[in-house]
Amino acid sequence: MQGFRGIRAMYRNAGVMLEMVDYAARNDDSSGSIDRILLETLRSDAMQIRIGALRVLAHCAFNQASESVRSNAFQVASMYTGMAARMAQLLEVSAPDVLPDFVAAM
Repeated sequence: MQGFRGIRAMYRNAGVMLEMVDYAARNDDSSGSIDRILLETLRSDAMQIRIGALRVLAHCAFNQASESVRSNAFQVASMYTGMAARMAQLLEVSAPDVLPDFVAAM
C-alpha cells in the first residue's frame, strides 16, 4: 500500500475511475451492452474509496496512525482492489483493446 503515498494514489485513481465510468455511461451504444449495475457499483466503490482515503489521510495528518486508522487504510485498499477488478470487467466488455494498458497501470 506504500503508506501515505499509496492512500493518496488510491484517492486520485478512484477519481480517474469515476471519470471512466461516466465516459462509459455516456458513450454506451443504444444496445445497452454495458451493465448498468456494474457502472453504479463502480461509482459507489470509487466514492467510498475517496471518502475512506480522505478519512485516513486526515487522521494521518493530525495523529500517528492508530490501529483504527490502519484498519481504515486496509479497508480502503481492499475496496480499491475490488473496484479495479470490476473496472477491468467493464473494460473487457466496452474497450478490450485498452485492457492490457489498464492492467499494467494498476
